[in-house]
Amino acid sequence: MDSLLSRYLEDLGVREFPSRTAPFDPGVAPAVLESHLDQSAHLMLGLKISMACWQIASEAATRRKVASAHQAGVSVGTGGGPYEVAVAQNRLGSYLDLCADIGFDAIECGAGFTDASLPAPEVARMASERGLEFEYELGKKHEGEFDAQQLTELIEEGRQWLEAGARRLIVEARESAASVGLFDTTGRLEATLAERLADAFGLDTLVFEAPTKSAQFALLDHFGPEVQLGNVPLAELLRVEIYRRGLHSDAFENPRLRPRSM
Repeated sequence: MDSLLSRYLEDLGVREFPSRTAPFDPGVAPAVLESHLDQSAHLMLGLKISMACWQIASEAATRRKVASAHQAGVSVGTGGGPYEVAVAQNRLGSYLDLCADIGFDAIECGAGFTDASLPAPEVARMASERGLEFEYELGKKHEGEFDAQQLTELIEEGRQWLEAGARRLIVEARESAASVGLFDTTGRLEATLAERLADAFGLDTLVFEAPTKSAQFALLDHFGPEVQLGNVPLAELLRVEIYRRGLHSDAFENPRLRPRSM
């Protein structure tokens, strides 16, 4: 839309980006989610209805959330925990039936706290039969930060899931972004390991979980505005996006993010 605001941002040199942040809903009320969609749906790569909260919330509320996101043009997926529980309990088919019935567009797969027992092609077949896309999460939730050998194994694992049809790969960071995945005990990004993943898959395939301010800013500082972020709390989406566009005071100092006025 051509407006005074859009022309002003263009004059500043603020770039337009395709949506590159996937926030998560940890269980907020439908009205709260709808307010965020009214404000920021155009900035969302997708929406994760996270953890298993939706499985014990009012079913009508969950269906309302999914329908509201669709009305706003936002794809909706589930978090990986329910998938892992379903596989461990030998109920994946029933879980996929439920996801399709509620209206989810995609599921997140992984082996973050269980041992995967189904090959990627089999999961792909089962999801496709129900009209569901799928993503795969790289990394364990309880085994600390990655090392070089683990990363080599995860890259091979990711390739198998991409070959089976995964639409994206998610890089584990839980809710802390410390002592997990690409983040050390202090929450510092291990940039060398992050670069290995980016070299292997490209930034358009990867979504780096970034649940904290420090993780969000570190990934944007390192990779620049093209990086895709996930597990961003709904209330922090706009802050992430002004940082991405160089409109945050800290980002303005970064030549990769600072707007380039004409």
